[in-house]
Amino acid sequence: MKVIVCGAGQVGFSIARQLASEKNDVTVIDQSPDLVRRVNELLDVQGMVGHASHPDVLEKADAASADMIIAVTYTDEVNMVACQVAHSLFDVPTKIARVRSQSYLQAIWADLFSRDNLPIDVTISPESEVARAVSRRLDVPGASDMMPFADDRVRVIGVLIDENCPIIDTPLRQLTELFSGLSLRVIGIMRGQETVTPTGNDAMLVGDEVYFAADADHVHRAMAAFGHEEREARRVVIVGGGNIGLFLGQQLEEEHAGVNLKVIEANIERAEVVADQLDRAIVLHGDALDGEILQEANIRAAEAVVAVTNDDQVNVLAGLLAKRYGCQRAIVLINNMSYAALVTSLGIDVVVSPRAITVSTILQHVRRGRIRRVYSIHEGRAEIIEGEALETSPLVGTALRDIQLPAGIIVGALLRDDEVIIPRGETVIMTGDRVVILAVADMVKKVEQMFSVRPEFF
Repeated sequence: MKVIVCGAGQVGFSIARQLASEKNDVTVIDQSPDLVRRVNELLDVQGMVGHASHPDVLEKADAASADMIIAVTYTDEVNMVACQVAHSLFDVPTKIARVRSQSYLQAIWADLFSRDNLPIDVTISPESEVARAVSRRLDVPGASDMMPFADDRVRVIGVLIDENCPIIDTPLRQLTELFSGLSLRVIGIMRGQETVTPTGNDAMLVGDEVYFAADADHVHRAMAAFGHEEREARRVVIVGGGNIGLFLGQQLEEEHAGVNLKVIEANIERAEVVADQLDRAIVLHGDALDGEILQEANIRAAEAVVAVTNDDQVNVLAGLLAKRYGCQRAIVLINNMSYAALVTSLGIDVVVSPRAITVSTILQHVRRGRIRRVYSIHEGRAEIIEGEALETSPLVGTALRDIQLPAGIIVGALLRDDEVIIPRGETVIMTGDRVVILAVADMVKKVEQMFSVRPEFF
């Protein structure tokens, strides 16, 4: 597949790295010579210096033969025009654009991105995607990550294993005996720099981050099995009233009527805007690193603080201060993931990466075959994929134990009609099943083939 990526920032670089590692033909365009030089030095791609929406630049990038353009520059208008030019002059089939300004995305202008106007197939709003991701983590106290699949009938949960977990060193095959009737399957273990797709003989160790698939109705019981019985957050403090903080506040007000919500915003004009757009929240103007402001927000009674300013250091320090004052849980947004492991060791409970969330959203539309949903985890080390099993799929009609899936691929759950099935060795996947799979990075292409219309496999 030939892909043009417009923008060599964090998201553009990550997307280009992912696609290049899968042997796609990738060209990256950016106005910054330094960013293009970095791309050329570190990735197996073609980097070009230029304005991504200019026709001559796209022509030089061979847009006429491209299968897809992914526009993720820092400017919405450049992203939109790049897609328009790619469509009008070069007939690029698939066009994806990152659009930050909410003015473009309001429902009243829903026809803006239609084929007859601005022909963009997929628009991605990082701020709203991040707000949704934070909200999902708040829904499952104790989870480091939560990903919904199969119309939210199946959930994949990430949990950090600490010394309080009652099933440390327990072979996974014994979980069924210990928790009869509990529909879950451990599908991945992140152990240092190693990604383990576990067998029944593997066990969880302190420090592991474990991912399990479960029937959505069994999630709270599953979390208890891992030693997490925290109450759902009813008192939440949001630090930062930017787009992410505002979207999160609106989502919490809409979906959780009983939540007591406070927002701390340092800019007085922005604080007034947020106060106007939230119905029940109390908006405080002040510095979240000021102990008096935290006390005014009654932080010691809060179950969760969510720090989502545009400054990583402020987010980390606000989260740590809130916990020092008595807040139970700290969720912080970090753009520089190079020190994510450090901040979790300091006491931050959950780290949210806007880059990783945006990349996952884009990959969902890049994957071939009947792929319905994709989440990239741990900087692309693995993907959790939901696909629809076709009649031609090699997964269909044979017991899982007889398919002999290669190492690095594990089936976590199925949705058949309205029933969630946690698979065992004797389980047979049927045509039409929605299948949730974890695949390590170098096995993703094989998973795509499993859900391809053509009967190709390995």
